[in-house]
Amino acid sequence: MDASAVIDTLTPLVPGAEFEAGTSVDFACLYVPVGRLVETCRALRDTPSLRFNVLTEVTAADYLPRNPRFEVVYHLLSIPNRSKLRVKVRVEDGGSVPTVQQVWPSAGWPEREVWDMFGIIVDGHTDLRRLLMPEDWEGHPQRKDYPVQIRKTPQTYEPLEVSEEEFRANLERDRVKRAH
Repeated sequence: MDASAVIDTLTPLVPGAEFEAGTSVDFACLYVPVGRLVETCRALRDTPSLRFNVLTEVTAADYLPRNPRFEVVYHLLSIPNRSKLRVKVRVEDGGSVPTVQQVWPSAGWPEREVWDMFGIIVDGHTDLRRLLMPEDWEGHPQRKDYPVQIRKTPQTYEPLEVSEEEFRANLERDRVKRAH
């Protein structure tokens, strides 16, 4: 199913929403207005001809200096129809997207990852806190303006240090274990 067929099906189901077909090399892609995301996702899941019943991934892309800066990307799968769909939402810097957890409960962790890595707020999320980075981490590392040459002392752990002799002894011990 291509993007125009999905848009033709969605248009009467989500009145007033302006959908846009996106370009893609692998499967259909469409842009959804952020204010109609949840309603569109419900239609994508519940409409028999679509039945996108699995959310496989939520991620984002940073297009700095473009405005809107971000795109939040949802990858959907219809097991009954054996088709895939990519749904994208454009988000301005400092903007937010609504959670789709009530449509697909599996959205919880990937939405947390989007917030953790990109700093995009997910409105209505039940547990929006760090997932990949330590709780005391400052900033969002997948943003294009994130400082790459950061110098920060470790706060959540201390690095393990061994002497050269201990290192060689560990190597020898591991060699002996593998020989047996």
